[in-house]
Amino acid sequence: MSTRQESDHNEPLIEDREALIAPMQKGEKPPERWRIGTEHEKFVYRKADHRAPGYDEPGGIRDLLMGLTEFGWEPVIEGGHVIALSGADGAVSLEPAGQLELSGAPLENLHLTCEETGRHLAQVKTVGDRLGLGYLGLGLWPDKTRADLPIMPKGRYAIMLRHMPRVGSMGLDMMLRTCTIQVNLDYASEADMVKKFRTSLALQPLATALFANSPFLEGKRNGFLSYRSHIWSDTDPRRTGMLPFVFEDGFGYERYVDYMLDVPMYFVYRDGKYIDAAGQSFRDFLDGRLPALPGEKPRPSDWTDHMSTAFPEVRLKSFLEMRGADGGPWSRICALPAFWVGLLYDQGALDAAWDLVKDWDMAGRERLREAVPRLGLNAPLPGGGTLRDIAGTVLGIARAGLASRGRLNAAGDNETGYLMPLEEVLSRGKTSSEQLLDLYNGPWAGDVSRIYDQSSF
Repeated sequence: MSTRQESDHNEPLIEDREALIAPMQKGEKPPERWRIGTEHEKFVYRKADHRAPGYDEPGGIRDLLMGLTEFGWEPVIEGGHVIALSGADGAVSLEPAGQLELSGAPLENLHLTCEETGRHLAQVKTVGDRLGLGYLGLGLWPDKTRADLPIMPKGRYAIMLRHMPRVGSMGLDMMLRTCTIQVNLDYASEADMVKKFRTSLALQPLATALFANSPFLEGKRNGFLSYRSHIWSDTDPRRTGMLPFVFEDGFGYERYVDYMLDVPMYFVYRDGKYIDAAGQSFRDFLDGRLPALPGEKPRPSDWTDHMSTAFPEVRLKSFLEMRGADGGPWSRICALPAFWVGLLYDQGALDAAWDLVKDWDMAGRERLREAVPRLGLNAPLPGGGTLRDIAGTVLGIARAGLASRGRLNAAGDNETGYLMPLEEVLSRGKTSSEQLLDLYNGPWAGDVSRIYDQSSF
């Protein structure tokens, strides 16, 4: 989740609807300026006992952040606490229970993305080895209850933790017990955004299946391949889901603004503090009638904050965010942007991917989204068959799209090799979750603690 660094007292007030559309319009870029921004989270644990470390304890999360400053990262302070880092490789930030996230810089190709990932993981491993900390690449804490987990000192999280139980049964699990990989991608125009949004939203369940990596909860099988994805089904229905309006005639920036105005607020940021506005209306804020700040109207940074508090399967800001994948190991971090760049950054690939899904009806898309956390690649497609039936075709389209881009590294390799972990899923016929379950049912003899050897960075 994003980290605010300052209040913008000199910003103009939002006076008209054009200011709400502006961030999306400003995101338009010609193809030669399209970039790849990759985000990945990991669980931090004590090697000695697998405990999740607190923020202030010796060798805990604060010390981890400060240790990373030796690599040139600059601390970001909130309320006297170091809660993030900024640097040339983007930002390092904390999720609510201390999950460590790299929000990478916007990069030109996947080779640079993987180099960035490698630098980050080498850095956190260097500091972690010194502090006795390790990192798990999974979509869900496999053995922790909510009560086992610390809370990080970030103001927005305190507001969200209070509000989540009012609107769903699993919002606290989302905040405290999950990790994900995401990629942020550009568009050339409103029409290009619409086609990419529709295509990626329809195919997001395939990404969920291919990256399924969360089969355990509190030390036992949870009955799902992607429990992380299942958690979103009852987190907050007003800010999650498959967004049926995206597939309706006339969808564009205006309609997404309407959606965001219907999403209840969480907070307003003023003078370095988060003011609780949970459940209040941004429409009222526009009219100067927000109960949390009576008489005040919003600034552009307030709208930017608000746009970051919706959590659909694909999210629009000044770029499109792909949000369907579980956290995973190093190779998976590179594979997710490869999958989506291959499908969305080459026109021929985008056209072919859209042709695969354009006739799906909304009811079928919803059934697919509902089934995929439990069934993975066996989830039923609209019109018949399963995700497994189209997975090879989609990966083939992505491979062709990456080959067409022709972005080579120093060795002369293009970007297609980053798809290999996903192609291996299909060749084995099993997702990461299914492989972990085989180990659990076999050599691990039901001992989930063995996962710390299997899935650590």
